[in-house]
Amino acid sequence: MYLGIDLGTSGVKAVLVDHDQTVVAQATAPLTVSRPRPLWSEQDPESWWQATNSAVTELRRCYPRDMAEVTGIGLSGQMHGATLLDGRDRVLRPAILWNDGRSGAECAELTRRVPELPRFAGNLAMPGFTAPKLLWVAEHEPEIFGQIAKVLLPKDYIRLRMTGRYASDMSDSAGTLWLDVAGRRWSPELLDATGLDEDEMPELFEGTEPTGLLLPEVASAWGLGDAVEVAGGAGDNAAGAAGVGVLKPGSAFLSLGTSGVLFVANAGFAPNPDRGVHAFCHCFPGLWHQMSVILSAASCLTWVTRLTGAAGESQLLAEVEAAGRSTGSLLFLPYLSGERTPHNDPHAKGVFFGLTHEHTRADLARAVLEGVAYAFADGQGVLGEAGTEITSVSVIGGGARSRLWGGILADVLGRPLTYHAGGDVGPAFGAARLARLAVTGEDPLTVCTPPDSDFVIEPDPEASERHAAKLALYRGLYRNLQEMFRVQAST
Repeated sequence: MYLGIDLGTSGVKAVLVDHDQTVVAQATAPLTVSRPRPLWSEQDPESWWQATNSAVTELRRCYPRDMAEVTGIGLSGQMHGATLLDGRDRVLRPAILWNDGRSGAECAELTRRVPELPRFAGNLAMPGFTAPKLLWVAEHEPEIFGQIAKVLLPKDYIRLRMTGRYASDMSDSAGTLWLDVAGRRWSPELLDATGLDEDEMPELFEGTEPTGLLLPEVASAWGLGDAVEVAGGAGDNAAGAAGVGVLKPGSAFLSLGTSGVLFVANAGFAPNPDRGVHAFCHCFPGLWHQMSVILSAASCLTWVTRLTGAAGESQLLAEVEAAGRSTGSLLFLPYLSGERTPHNDPHAKGVFFGLTHEHTRADLARAVLEGVAYAFADGQGVLGEAGTEITSVSVIGGGARSRLWGGILADVLGRPLTYHAGGDVGPAFGAARLARLAVTGEDPLTVCTPPDSDFVIEPDPEASERHAAKLALYRGLYRNLQEMFRVQAST
């Protein structure tokens, strides 16, 4: 048996997978995000550990015999979060998350200090990344910065609690802006620009490599045996790629999680930072990937469900389907946490445009589904501008459960979308696969194959044409509001 643990933003998911790659069981535990000030987004790392224990012990309670056979654990997690520890491994402050937008000024300062940053890191300096967060702490909380002994990414803090070791993988570390992404090593120049050095960094591993054994007391609490290996693992998106078999160059997936990602595997390092495209290491040796990222995807559906008083997301989606009508010219900009690709704009805001007395809750929800799809279209467009060829797209994440949304996405993107069995398990399943590779040393291509296809959603050419006209309006709306967003942020 292999255990995959995915530390998301809204919860921790643990999945138990057997040697035939069947998901035997899964369990989740919720997390909440603190937003104490505008643009801020934080979590208490202790809540990550508590949620991890809750999810894993639920598996132990229901499947004690299967859990006793676990030989490897893989970790996946939300990327970019800054977890700051002192010399006794005590957390110095709440972790600053990937969707935190406070460090815009620090991004400009980091680029001033290292003009070649995009060439090393494969990405522009954006507030979501880890390095600008540390500049912000140094400027605004110098007493905390002075106590830092280690900076860990979220899943790697869980690893520390599990193994007692400071370790990270290439894919997650590529999202810090401290990694020489082409060389797959820490960059002394980038670290120095934020007042840090390699002593404050974890040891680097490939995602398929073992990083240490589970501590005996943790193994006992979780009902596991001796000598359980913990794999390097991956950032959530690279783990999702492992789960749906996106290894071959040109293969891609679209993730509808809290954020939204269009992920394409590459044979080499292929940065395109000027348009907000991310170029990272893959979680497999010798592979890289590109991503376009939107900061709010399925979280927009959660938001509009709460806003309109619907009983739940599934009920609201059913209302949209029952209404069976177009929203006309009603538009939604899904920038509830700012936006990354292609705008790199932490000040962008969510907007409904074109409301009338006739619009209903279902209309608002459909506009949200369309707005997120248009944001994905922007990401697909900038990947195409860079010459990236996408041969196939699989869909994963919690939003993958909605065929209605899948039809809108296929129409907007103008391409078939493949849905796999267990697609909503996503990164946790990929983490379990990485656990297996760390234990067995098998060839990733023989293990990380695409799961069976449940169905394929083909685009409707007429609907694609209608969406193309609306997409042009969507893009024009952002351009017209861009300066207003900045003005609003300064008042």
